[in-house]
Amino acid sequence: MCGIIGYTGWRPAGPILIECLRRLEYRGYDSAGIALFDGRQELFHVRATGKLENLANRVEGQLPPAVAGIGHTRWATHGAPSDANAHPQLDPTGRVAVVHNGIVENFEALRRRFTDPAAPFTSETDTEVLAHLIAEALEDGADLADAVRGVTRETEGAYSLVAIARDDPGRLVAARVGNAGGIVIGHGDSEDGSRPEQFVCSDLAAILPLARYVTFLEPGELADVRADGVLLSDAAGRTIERAPELQPYDPVAAVKGRYKHFMLKEIHEQPDAALDAMRGRYLLDPPGVNLEGFFLDESRARALTRVVLVGMGSSLYAAMLGRHYIERFAHIPAEVDNASEFRYRRPVLDEHTLVISVGQSGETVDTLAAMEEARRAGCPQLTICNTPGSQASRVADGTVLMRVGPEIAVASTKCLIGAMIGLHATALQLGQLRGSLGGAVARSEVESALHLPAALGEALLLEEQVRDLAVRYAHFENFLFLGRGLSYPVALEGALKLKEVSYIHAEGYAAGEMKHGPIALIDEGMATVALAVRDEVREKMRSNIQQVKARRGPVLALASEGDSSLDGVADDVLAVPAFAGALAPAVTLVPLQLLAYYIALERGADVDQPRNLAKTVTVE
Repeated sequence: MCGIIGYTGWRPAGPILIECLRRLEYRGYDSAGIALFDGRQELFHVRATGKLENLANRVEGQLPPAVAGIGHTRWATHGAPSDANAHPQLDPTGRVAVVHNGIVENFEALRRRFTDPAAPFTSETDTEVLAHLIAEALEDGADLADAVRGVTRETEGAYSLVAIARDDPGRLVAARVGNAGGIVIGHGDSEDGSRPEQFVCSDLAAILPLARYVTFLEPGELADVRADGVLLSDAAGRTIERAPELQPYDPVAAVKGRYKHFMLKEIHEQPDAALDAMRGRYLLDPPGVNLEGFFLDESRARALTRVVLVGMGSSLYAAMLGRHYIERFAHIPAEVDNASEFRYRRPVLDEHTLVISVGQSGETVDTLAAMEEARRAGCPQLTICNTPGSQASRVADGTVLMRVGPEIAVASTKCLIGAMIGLHATALQLGQLRGSLGGAVARSEVESALHLPAALGEALLLEEQVRDLAVRYAHFENFLFLGRGLSYPVALEGALKLKEVSYIHAEGYAAGEMKHGPIALIDEGMATVALAVRDEVREKMRSNIQQVKARRGPVLALASEGDSSLDGVADDVLAVPAFAGALAPAVTLVPLQLLAYYIALERGADVDQPRNLAKTVTVE
């Protein structure tokens, strides 16, 4: 989760940047750096791999009196952690410095435009191409804001950036492309109100001690930031008028930010969470994954005869998707078990059975008990979790961290996305080790995975539609969620979310199972949510919807964007972004999370602390 900070004002920028970077340390990072243009039009640019203290030691006693600059903590996506790959990234002349959070999907094609051997690329990052493009536009006479705006039109993906230029050292330009990589601008002032200053940051908590009035940058917007004010504009250059918001400064508000509930905040964090889960793991050249320190070598991976995945709640549904991934890419028979039932069925286990446990906290008692059963049988074990140093990570032989940041709401959202990505990457890694993953499949899955943050951001744009649907469906006391194939675990999760936060009875079913019992319950009082995205079972789902409608059951269908085949069949159709690849269920999850949230709000339920539930279950 890269951290961005920028400052322009009346105070020396260097110490402020270092201070704010310290507040961003919790997000995780592998390198850090700052760039300052001082009054002599010279660039002060220092980067360091590892902890922020390494950077602080390098700049101690050397910071120039510049009053504007940018800083960054990086978590590698393109290019391994190194000083050269750390941010800020520069153009060859040192005219432009850029910090960036997100993925530029077409950076390789853009990079090929620059062939001058006298102006080489010095890093493996997608960020460096942004600096080259901005500098090229400036060379052609563009203003810095127009140069950045032009770059956002040329690039594909979901990201945010902040740029500074030698020719205008007191100015920052920030842009947000797509729904990943949030940017907040803090408006500060001296005590007597005579010396304004501005902060640009990826995390509200980092600047609230310094600026209480803030402006959030929305997707497609650009901010031209000078010490005495900020000019907002859209992608076409049209000015946007928006009054700054006053943020209360207390620990909870600082973390919750602009959102009413943590659950909604964490739903909106999912594009960034997906990006963080993939950083440094999904590689395009050559296409594949690199789970650094993966505990199985080629010989042990080839010796596996079976994989067993265990989890509870949302983690169990992630494990169900993981079974598909393992069999599809690693060609190993896989099964899924509820962790609380695993040890009581006397499972047959041996040293050739890989046991994969899935859990957010790594402290769930039933999952730990299942892991102990596997340990007694001598099974190699991998855990997918979000908490470094957890008990699960100490029991397992290897750990794949979700890396999605703290999740406060009891109802899990972004951790499920992190678990899905962790399992997907694990399956690809096993496929590589076993020789079962073809190059074309690897490239297709990696390229689609790197598009996931942008697709999740597009799914979040459905929020207003989902809110309207929630008003119409909130009075139902019974829901049926139907899905097939990869959508079946999503149906289970959709039902679970609705139960957890709205207290409505909801059941998730494999759609083919509907005629074996549940169809008896369907009438005008039972709402059905049908997951009918465009895949190999879409026509079968259409048939299931028609069966529900024949019994007067109201149906809300989720279909792929551009698919009109359900119009006039379902009562309501919500078009979700079309997405290819095995991670497609992640995109469908977003509107189901929003539906549960807004139905709960409509019914007056306590969203973040549902009755009778706890974040981590540590007793049986």
